[in-house]
Amino acid sequence: MTTRVVVVTGAARGLGATIAAKFHAAGYRVALADLALDAAREVAASLSPDGSTAFAVPLDVTSKVDFECALQTVAARWGQVHALINNAGASKVVPVMEITGEQFDQVINVNLKSALFGCQVFGQYFADRGEGRIVNIASLAGQNGGSATGAHYAAAKGGTLTLTKVFARDLAAKGVTVNAISPGPLDLPIVHESVPADKLDKVIAGIPVGRLGNAEYVADVAILLASGQAYFANGACWDVNGGLYMR
Repeated sequence: MTTRVVVVTGAARGLGATIAAKFHAAGYRVALADLALDAAREVAASLSPDGSTAFAVPLDVTSKVDFECALQTVAARWGQVHALINNAGASKVVPVMEITGEQFDQVINVNLKSALFGCQVFGQYFADRGEGRIVNIASLAGQNGGSATGAHYAAAKGGTLTLTKVFARDLAAKGVTVNAISPGPLDLPIVHESVPADKLDKVIAGIPVGRLGNAEYVADVAILLASGQAYFANGACWDVNGGLYMR
């Protein structure tokens, strides 16, 4: 059986690094795509010192050309790609009435344009092959308007959920599925670094299960959706939010 190959964007740290590590542990060859190339190389080396099953590839997710180059690089190295995890994202908490046009554009570019370009480039590649999996990492913020994140981030993630449905519908007949995962607040260093302790305590108190989410479980969900057997899961959003948003 051919070893499956996955590309994970924003894989240099945080949730992306966790997703990359879990895919690697599941037997995938993993390309860690990130603008922070040195950090991505460190994570890749920790998974595969000789680079045979994990390596870093440069990627500016706001550039469609970069996505094309990343795909070409990975396909040239390992022959094919089976899955894309569109994870890269960024935000800075800014009161909604104070968000500038520049801040809005930056967050939309990193969080939403990246989903568009990733789905376009890899979606076409997968469609030509007749099989492929795309998993977009959205957010609870895109479903409930956000609480600890900025409105521009919430808007971008809401757009990601809509793009997921559009690409899922358009690519399904070609053997390509596109799904999303919407995590709530996760127990990651970046969360503890960016949210003041008193505010984080209030966030946790408001989560029905009473604790932050597990990033490794989110990675497990991504692995399920990226499976070759996951052809009947399409256009879906898997909620992992501790009960903050129910439907």
